[in-house]
Amino acid sequence: MKMNVKDGKTLLVDGPASVTLVSGKAEVFGYALRNMEKVVIRDGKRMPFFIKEPATFNVALGENANVEEVDGNTIPTSWDEAYEELLTVQTKPAVALVLGTVDSGKTSFCTYLVNKLLNEKRKVAILDGDLGQSDIGPPCTLAYAFVPRHVTDLFNLEAKNAFFVGVTSPSRAAEKVIYGLTLLKSEILSGNSDFVIVNTDGWVEGEDAVRYKAQLIEKIEPSIIYCIQQDEKLKPLIEAVKLFRTVIIDSPQTIKQRSRDKRRSLRELGYIKYLKNSRVQSIPMSWLKIESDEFLVLGKNFLDKRREREIYDLLGMKPLYMVELRDRIYVVIGRNRWINPENIKRAEEALGKRVVVTFKGDEKGFLLALYNDEKKFLGIGVLREIDYRRKVIKIFTPVSSGISTVIFGKVKLDENLKEVSPPIIEERVKIP
Repeated sequence: MKMNVKDGKTLLVDGPASVTLVSGKAEVFGYALRNMEKVVIRDGKRMPFFIKEPATFNVALGENANVEEVDGNTIPTSWDEAYEELLTVQTKPAVALVLGTVDSGKTSFCTYLVNKLLNEKRKVAILDGDLGQSDIGPPCTLAYAFVPRHVTDLFNLEAKNAFFVGVTSPSRAAEKVIYGLTLLKSEILSGNSDFVIVNTDGWVEGEDAVRYKAQLIEKIEPSIIYCIQQDEKLKPLIEAVKLFRTVIIDSPQTIKQRSRDKRRSLRELGYIKYLKNSRVQSIPMSWLKIESDEFLVLGKNFLDKRREREIYDLLGMKPLYMVELRDRIYVVIGRNRWINPENIKRAEEALGKRVVVTFKGDEKGFLLALYNDEKKFLGIGVLREIDYRRKVIKIFTPVSSGISTVIFGKVKLDENLKEVSPPIIEERVKIP
């Protein structure tokens, strides 16, 4: 549909939708659109088109999309003031880190800073530290990109490198997130950027969250910290980082709050993007280093034949696969097989170790990260099958060569790349 909008107004568009500027002048997050330029808005995202001169748009709305006109510019004036303060930072590259709660406008503010800096011909890199709502890399990863041109959605950037964490929340892997972001920041600094913008996740409430963010900030050593203030939720965190240069900015009043389901659907768009053109690769396990600390322990079999026979006799069967660790024994059996619980109890008493039993096929769907022998991130995949007889792992992935390390995540996807709950295994096995 065609829409004519007066200057001084903002066109708010909720995706899925596309908007084409036919005539007039409008900008999105500090970027002045060109005539006949089309902007695509993803499902779950809201984009503001501020009208600088009377403008005509062609707007196409998908299911449950929405468009409305509001008076004035929805970008807070504090954002422009924050940008001007960033320009005063003397150290180069200047590192700006953005803090805020979930759905406070962190990504929008990062996009705004990037575009404003590009307007001044500055070289900009952006480091995405939001596992659950990754824009630059696949979900469950940290990633960075050098920004070659203006952008309306960071999702359209191409990741230069990524670090796989394997979860959607930093609360389950705080140390790993800090390590990964520090590593990627070091890579960025070896480049030639004038500014580095660091986006973070929305976990800011509670002692654990404050401690995690404070440790992250100490490692990243930002030149300036932007705190998007909606209420008093950031107060303890702001107090914890008061020794750093801190700027308080406003959250847009028109920010869109997303449900957990909507946030999950945004992640699923990420899985689809990074698994495009995938096919099943069958790789001998002997070719790979396999890292898994939650569900599977592969390539860790230290049993001799006598020990194997002892355990088989206690269990009353021969499993498909078995690994003995320091404190437990991990057993995989066929989908239609069964172990007498009394035999498991007897084996535990005799061996003095926990026996953890799972079925073949329970591994299907786990999200994987694929690295080469230089520890370079190649992409993601989804585990389709482990053939224990042939000792082959089957991975659905667009990565076709160079895979030497496979790292298991804790997220599981179905055939349609929708997130599902992994099977619960009591006291899951840990790699010693």
